[in-house]
Amino acid sequence: MYTSYIGNKFLTIYRQRNNLPDDYTARQFFDEVLFPLFFDDEEHLMHVGNSPFFQKPTKSVIEEHGSKAKAQLFNLRSKIAEGIPSGAIFVGYGAETVEATSSGQVTSMSFEIDGEEMYASWIGQALAIGVNGGLAIQIGEEEILWSLFGGWIFYRKYLSQTPNLKDKQIETWNGHWVHHAFGKNFDANNPLAGFDPQPEKVIGRLAIPTIDWIKVIFAFSRQFPNRIITIYAYNLSQTNTTLGFINVLLPKVSNLIHLKEQLYTLSSDGNHDKDFEQMYSTFFTFKNACKLGTIGLKALEPSGLREFMPIGTTKYAKGNDYKFSDIHLGQKKNEAPEVFEARMQKAKSKYENEVINFKIYKIWITAMLNNKKELNALAEQVAQALIDFEGQSQHSEAGRGKSTQNRLSEDVKSSKSLKEFIEKLTDLMEKYKEGAEIFKKVKDTVIELPPDLFPLFVTLIRFEYQFKKSI
Repeated sequence: MYTSYIGNKFLTIYRQRNNLPDDYTARQFFDEVLFPLFFDDEEHLMHVGNSPFFQKPTKSVIEEHGSKAKAQLFNLRSKIAEGIPSGAIFVGYGAETVEATSSGQVTSMSFEIDGEEMYASWIGQALAIGVNGGLAIQIGEEEILWSLFGGWIFYRKYLSQTPNLKDKQIETWNGHWVHHAFGKNFDANNPLAGFDPQPEKVIGRLAIPTIDWIKVIFAFSRQFPNRIITIYAYNLSQTNTTLGFINVLLPKVSNLIHLKEQLYTLSSDGNHDKDFEQMYSTFFTFKNACKLGTIGLKALEPSGLREFMPIGTTKYAKGNDYKFSDIHLGQKKNEAPEVFEARMQKAKSKYENEVINFKIYKIWITAMLNNKKELNALAEQVAQALIDFEGQSQHSEAGRGKSTQNRLSEDVKSSKSLKEFIEKLTDLMEKYKEGAEIFKKVKDTVIELPPDLFPLFVTLIRFEYQFKKSI
């Protein structure tokens, strides 16, 4: 099982970093480190279904070993010593009987799994990273494994200091921890500074929510900006699920961050970075992102973007305009100054979030367009030309001219295909000579775009148009 592979890999790292002999075993680590930290307490750090730590020992066994936890440990050792593997003692393995829903790896071949592999699987599962959607990630990178191990003791501390907090969430904790530990502001001398997994109330208790998978990927990209890494994605529950091994193209993810820094001026305190990652969510769930075969730029498509793409250009496209809130508010009659100020601050905060989302959409589209910032500039010029074209009708005596020009401008922004886009631009060139040069330039440029990227360029024009109209 991959859990035991990760456990054994970590054990090698642990031996090297602590100058331990090569014969230091997984069972020794389990007895000396994992059991005292994870299970020798009423509140456990990890749950393994149907394991001895999930079962209540008999009263006589508890009395014999001095405590419930030590009795459970004895039962685990006894089960492992019997040598019959099952998911209850060999984490990630199938059920003991083939009839069970979580049975797996069924074969007529006869092979033995020794106790060391079983103990190692517990170590490996304790290093799993939980993400939203009920899935977990295993990764064999030394820096990540060591960082996750370093976070265990802080989970025990956090659990003991947070009243009414649900236990057995090590995988969920690991997701938040790796995002924090690989953050720009992580302080090794004060590891918990700025760390807040924000527990939520669930059925009368607090529970740490699973982190969005994209935030874990961002964390990996900060640590390995130029690497392609391989992750193993799976879920262990009543029915085990394996998504398999997925390559994560971290240079593509890092490029998204670098592009943000190139396109937008950031403050020195790093808040913009934090806001960018905090607000970034994806159209694809982690499971669906894995189905793409690799996790690269396409998998990072921002959620909500298709709402503003021209109808008919892609699945779920709605063709809506991206609206910005009005922050130029006037004080209402008899409105108290403090009420007006609060309303202003609320509108300003909403507008700032809208701008951040706008930037997220633009950055991802520009990255998909092969970082061609000239395309970004071209979209801005086209948007301005459309606004200027519409403005010509403001002085028209008849409303018909204004209606016709606005409709033609809208047709350009709503083009479903390259052919339709060029036809509408040609009509515009005839009616608006001042914009002929820019329209010809954009027409010559889009012809060279791959067909699947054309809708993104039109969407970029739509965003620029709405932003300029809001100023």
